[in-house]
Formats: sequence, structure tokens, C-alpha cells
Amino acid sequence: MKFSVSIFAEGDRIITLEEVVELADAVAIYNGLATGAGTTGYGAQIIVEAPSSDIAVDAALVLFNEAVQKANLPVFEIIKAETMSEDQDWEDALEQ
Repeated sequence: MKFSVSIFAEGDRIITLEEVVELADAVAIYNGLATGAGTTGYGAQIIVEAPSSDIAVDAALVLFNEAVQKANLPVFEIIKAETMSEDQDWEDALEQ
């Protein structure tokens, strides 16, 4: 099953637009998006295949940490990781 995993890390300095662009480039291969310019943190949404939400988070955290390293971002504490499965996405759309 496909999961969209949103991860956010927070630290002690403002993240620049250039840094977020580097992170966006690093997560693009995972159909990812990046956020955080002008804030004291950065985040990404990454698409992963996994049998469960917990395993999806574990897999996405590895990819996120690799992307952070590739983007030369400071290592901040991860404060949030949330998942949404493709099934949940369809259920939400049908309810509207």
C-alpha cells in the first residue's frame, strides 16, 4: 500500500529558502515535497510503499534523514511524523 508520510524537524535557527529548495530536490525522487523556509524547522512529505503505517514511517524516516544529509541541512530533532494511506485519501474524498 502507498503511504504519504509527513515529517517535520525543528531546531534553533531559521531555515532559508535555498535550504528548502535543496531539500525539495533531495526528496523529489520519492514524489516528495519540502517546506520550512523562514521558520525554525523543515519538513517533507514522502510517498512510500509499505504494508502498514508504522513501517511506512520507519522507511520514510530513513529517506528523510538521507535527504537532509544530501541537502546539507543541520540535523534537527524530528518532532512529528504522520501518515495517510491511499485508502484514507479516497475515503476522505468520498465523504466530501
